[in-house]
Amino acid sequence: MRRPFSLLLSSLLALGTLLFAPQASWAYPFWAQQNYDYPREATGKLACANCHLAKKPTHVELPQAVFPDEVFKVEVEIPYDTSVQQLAGDGSRTGLNVGAVVMLPDGFTLAPADRLTDELKEETAGVYVTTWNEENPNILLVGPLPGDDHQKIVFPILSPDPATDSNIHFGKYQLHVGGNRGRGQVYPTGEKSNNSVYTAATAGTVQAINAGDNGSTNVVIQTSDGNTVTDTIPAGPTLTAAVGDVVTAGAALTNDPNVGGFGQLDAEVVLQNPNRIYGLLAFFAAVALAQIMLVLKKKQVEKVQAAEGI
Repeated sequence: MRRPFSLLLSSLLALGTLLFAPQASWAYPFWAQQNYDYPREATGKLACANCHLAKKPTHVELPQAVFPDEVFKVEVEIPYDTSVQQLAGDGSRTGLNVGAVVMLPDGFTLAPADRLTDELKEETAGVYVTTWNEENPNILLVGPLPGDDHQKIVFPILSPDPATDSNIHFGKYQLHVGGNRGRGQVYPTGEKSNNSVYTAATAGTVQAINAGDNGSTNVVIQTSDGNTVTDTIPAGPTLTAAVGDVVTAGAALTNDPNVGGFGQLDAEVVLQNPNRIYGLLAFFAAVALAQIMLVLKKKQVEKVQAAEGI
């Protein structure tokens, strides 16, 4: 039976978007950068989680406290099984890419190259760090990078100095960190990538499975009223439905090819006043000296008592 024109048009638009748009870059960190003015929602969710739907662990290491105008490093670890492969935009298998975002407190910035030590230069070799935008230079972004060589990404950070910036104060600050591995399952525009489960648009019986353009597959489903609906599956996911299968609306027609995901966490760092450290050390020295003097005084009293025969 002839399909409605609107359904045909929407199917063609979706197919064109999935097959001919530049999918290789979609769902990478800089794609989120281009579509969100600010990466963190009021709920605390980072924008990367809108496309990378699977939850995966992410770890971060940084100093407990730093001094003003000090260069330190934030290490974001993105662990995953390097033996697995992801689907590329054309449906082929390839190694996973990784990316990370670090939201620093106001005033903290990426350390300039001339302030990096030889160790930091070696640890950051081949890693290009960008800022989210000009309005947020404290939000740093990396990716995509080959995951096999970058399961740990080092961000060199420069702490602010309250002596030169009246808006900065000593105290505890919070960082927000996110790390993703693999491609996303949804684009910011709402369409699925080929790295996702494809489901039946309607209930019925699979009438035919036909090859489409650019490696895609057309699954024709006949409904109970005799109409037919075609679900187009791009190259990549493995088809699990067969001709003659009875499916319900929303039933999976393919496997889940996704092997990546996204994880986020919060961390804290203290911008420490050096004078407090000096004062603490002076206090410890005074206490130690007082204890020594107390012991010496006690010894002196004991000698006097022994001489007087008490």
